[in-house]
Amino acid sequence: MPTILQKEPAATPSVSPAAKDLAEKTVFPVLLALSFTHLLNDTIQSLIPAMYPLIKSKLQLSFSQVGLITFCFQLTASLLQPLVGMYTDKKPKPYSLAIGMGFTLAGLVLLSRAYSFPLVLVSVALIGLGSAVFHPEASRLARMASGGRHGMAQSLFQVGGNAGSSLGPLLAALIIVPYGQANIIWFSLAALLAIIILSKIGGWYSRNLYRIKKKNSLLAAPSLAAGFTRKKVIYSLSILLVLIFSKYIYMTSMSSYFTFYLIHKFGLSVQDSQFYLFIFLFAVAVGTFIGGPVGDKIGRKYVIWISILGAAPFTLLLPHANLFWTAALCVFIGIIISSAFSAILVYAQELIPGKTGLVSGLFFGFAFGIAGIGSAVLGELADRISIYFVFEICAFLPLIGLLAAFLPKLEQEAP
Repeated sequence: MPTILQKEPAATPSVSPAAKDLAEKTVFPVLLALSFTHLLNDTIQSLIPAMYPLIKSKLQLSFSQVGLITFCFQLTASLLQPLVGMYTDKKPKPYSLAIGMGFTLAGLVLLSRAYSFPLVLVSVALIGLGSAVFHPEASRLARMASGGRHGMAQSLFQVGGNAGSSLGPLLAALIIVPYGQANIIWFSLAALLAIIILSKIGGWYSRNLYRIKKKNSLLAAPSLAAGFTRKKVIYSLSILLVLIFSKYIYMTSMSSYFTFYLIHKFGLSVQDSQFYLFIFLFAVAVGTFIGGPVGDKIGRKYVIWISILGAAPFTLLLPHANLFWTAALCVFIGIIISSAFSAILVYAQELIPGKTGLVSGLFFGFAFGIAGIGSAVLGELADRISIYFVFEICAFLPLIGLLAAFLPKLEQEAP
């Protein structure tokens, strides 16, 4: 008979076949719908940096003001995302995704008519607000529909966003640059389509919410990852956030200023420079899709390590390459550096089980915030020194990936 000092091992909770089925089944229609709406959402968002050369010329802006546009958009998204995630962890709001897309629609319509710098800032802030609502709840819903294949689900969700980000410059080159800013209004159709789909997803979410609560109670997860103390979790999260810093400062140098770099260095037209930005962002989409499933198989720590540090040789070569090799290096950089985010996010979610919305909001919000601040700082550097200097210093950022060596291994990861 066990004594007071010797606790009898807790009985393993019996899980009904129905609950086990729910835990193991991947709901692909929901994941595909989330990925597609993420594509629509990020296509709209990527129109903002894609329009920079046009807006800069039309409104006679400095690089610093261009950086402030990104800062305003990213700051709105970054400040609110952790708060939205924390709130929806406690009180899930199935239809908040459609409401968030409504803010994006309002910002998009205003942007098509924003012919002054302050109006541009207000319009991008509204789009940022829509992003703040969309990302944490959609990421949590993707995990909910994953059936335990968290890396695959997160990658499928993320690849939609990255594909959308790559389409923005291409569509801007074909529709907005030749025909003018007012044509942005046509993209409101994409926002309306996303609202319809997200309303349907919200219905599925609402109908299945009680089952997810049941699953969580049967498969009760600890508040921290197995074998991790609070201090160890904070330490691990800090390393992940520093890695996000290196990744997203580099990414914002490309998304905000790569077109200007190509125009200044190689004399490309605005339209041609957008096609090169599309090449980079399409490579980012491919890398995002690869990163999650590979992380499920070999362990997220190794994907994070390879992704961020592995991009360093290519980023260091980029400022010294001719136009052909610039395009080729962009493909390698995009694929390698983008494969980390899904792995980083799932690693962080597994550090604090049950707080998916908060963790997703924190990491999306931090990524957006860092990108916004980085864009403003890089814009100031471009004004004060040169656009070439921006790319020379950003080339060293992936070396921060060395810190991935200090991440502890999660027990549930593959050996």
